[in-house]
Amino acid sequence: MHAWSAPSIPSIPGTPPPLRIHDSSTRELATPVTRGQASLYVCGITPYDATHMGHAATYVAFDLLNRFWRDAGLEVDYVQNVTDVDDPLLERANATGVDWRDLAEGQTDLFRGDMEALNVIPPEHYVGAVESVSWIVPVVEALLDSGVAYRVPGTEGEPDGDVYFDSEAAASDVWQLGSVSGYDRETMAGYFAERGGDPDRPGKKNALDPLLWRVRRAGEPFWDGACLGEGRPGWHIECSVIARRFLPAPFTVQGGGSDLVFPHHEFSAGHATASDGKPLAEHYVHTGMVGLDGEKMSKSLGNLVLVSKLRAAGEDPMAVRAVLVGQHYRSDWQWTPALLEQATARLAAWRRQAAATTRDRAIDLVTQLRRHLADDLDSPGALAVLDDWAGEAPAPDRTGEGEQLVLDALDALLGLKLR
Repeated sequence: MHAWSAPSIPSIPGTPPPLRIHDSSTRELATPVTRGQASLYVCGITPYDATHMGHAATYVAFDLLNRFWRDAGLEVDYVQNVTDVDDPLLERANATGVDWRDLAEGQTDLFRGDMEALNVIPPEHYVGAVESVSWIVPVVEALLDSGVAYRVPGTEGEPDGDVYFDSEAAASDVWQLGSVSGYDRETMAGYFAERGGDPDRPGKKNALDPLLWRVRRAGEPFWDGACLGEGRPGWHIECSVIARRFLPAPFTVQGGGSDLVFPHHEFSAGHATASDGKPLAEHYVHTGMVGLDGEKMSKSLGNLVLVSKLRAAGEDPMAVRAVLVGQHYRSDWQWTPALLEQATARLAAWRRQAAATTRDRAIDLVTQLRRHLADDLDSPGALAVLDDWAGEAPAPDRTGEGEQLVLDALDALLGLKLR
């Protein structure tokens, strides 16, 4: 699967200080050890209604991380998946009378366009669930053979042979249930039921055990599962296998929205460790939730502000990005039209002041921006620095060097292309 076109990223003088970023699994700030290279996996969309502001906030946040690492001179290997077959996608396709493949393809194309408009650096590997099925099957077979997966017998309305992960059998010094999330059993049970789990499925050893392979059902797409039988993979194993195929074990950062902490990232990590004994990732970084009118913005609720609709209405994608960069990536926040108006005014002020900035002042500005971004990607602090700078008395640099450096820095560090 192809991603979207890569933007040209300006080079700016100097280097940033070391990054400190919040690790959700330890609940502490960490300094990733990169040694010239960094690796990043960010969970992608299920393409049945892309791209709402919660999606955009997540991908822009990890774009800031990607840009920070690149500014530090690191080679970044970035992987993102597309869950282009899953229950919500199939349900939407059935409800709208659209072939599920056409729905997935159309929404993925829309997502690509949104990301390109928002100046997001594409992943080096953009991988769909469908294309990864042949990689997933032998991994699930191996988990069965090693005793950390089991088949569930059929019941009325459910066929024999669904394969589940045995959370207790897979527990080790490297991973056990709760290692990533830090949640207690009661919290995990609540989230599991809310986020696609099936705690009441008869025959499971543990109510929290997740699905690895769903055997063929009438009217559903299916693939050859070798000894697993015809069917399709579960959600968590998809990301685990894709990450292991393209990234080191462990890779530097596993990223996504905070609603993926459990069960998705918990079990993706469990599957990987059960397969090879190594942690999935060194650090887990999660973004906050975006709301509208007091509710979390989500496809299930339908309270969506879509990037594509804002673009179609003529809004500047850089203003949309400025709204997103203006929120700290870990905070929960509410989208309002006033934020977009404020962002539009900010962009205009920064453009004006860039033309009236000396090179020395621009160098100082770059230093301040880097310092804020190194502090847990403090992009709101970076924008506050820009606001203060925009209010200064103009001191025009007739060479234009100050203006060029400011514009290059806004693009390279914050992804804000103002020219």
